[in-house]
Amino acid sequence: MASDDFTVHIVDDEEAVRKSLAFMLTMNGFAVRVHESATAFLAVASNLRQAVLITDLRMPDMSGVELIRRLSALAGSIPPIVITWHGDVPMAVEAMKAGAVDFIEKPFEDTVIMEAIQRAAERIADNGDTRESKDDIHARIETLSERERQVLAAVVTGQPNKAIAFNLDISPRTVEVHRSNVMTKMKARSLPDLVRMSLSVDFPAENSRRS
Repeated sequence: MASDDFTVHIVDDEEAVRKSLAFMLTMNGFAVRVHESATAFLAVASNLRQAVLITDLRMPDMSGVELIRRLSALAGSIPPIVITWHGDVPMAVEAMKAGAVDFIEKPFEDTVIMEAIQRAAERIADNGDTRESKDDIHARIETLSERERQVLAAVVTGQPNKAIAFNLDISPRTVEVHRSNVMTKMKARSLPDLVRMSLSVDFPAENSRRS
C-alpha cells in the first residue's frame, strides 16, 4: 500500500516525541496526524478510515495496551504499533496479544518505524501477502531443534532466562546460546520481532498441539 493511501496517527503524551516523529514521517511522504492522549485519539477513532496507529506504551490517561484493546472494540480495522522507552518481553507479549503489529523500543532508527508502518498498512490492504509470510515463519520454526522450540515457547510467554533455565534444567548460559540460535534461524531483528512472528502463527499453542 502506498504511503499516501493511509494516515499515520501518533499518540504520545510527550510533545517533543510527537513533533519529531511526525516531522520525520512527513518528510518521508506519510500523511500524519498527532494526538496528545489516548483519550483524544479514541474520541475520533470510530470515524477514521485507512489509518495506522503509533502509540506510546506508558501514558498518563491509559496505557498503549489498554488503548489497543479499546480500539479493537471500537474500530478494529486500525492496526497499531507500540513504541516505548521501557521495553521487555512480557510487555511485548501483552501488546502483541492485544493486537499490536509491532513493538519498538526507543530510540529507534527511522527505517525500523517505517518498515513497521508498511507492515501495518499491509494488514489494511489485506493483499494476500499475510499467508505467504506465515508460511515463511512456519518454515523457520521447522528448522529449530526441539530444545530451541522449548526456549522459543518460553520466551514468547515472557519468561526470563533464569526461569527458562530452571524449568528446562539447563544453565542460563545454555539458554542464552539457544536464544541466539533461535534469533538467527527465525531471522528476527529483535526480541519483540521474534514475539510478533511467533504470535502471528499461534506459537507456542501450535507447538503444543504438534507434540
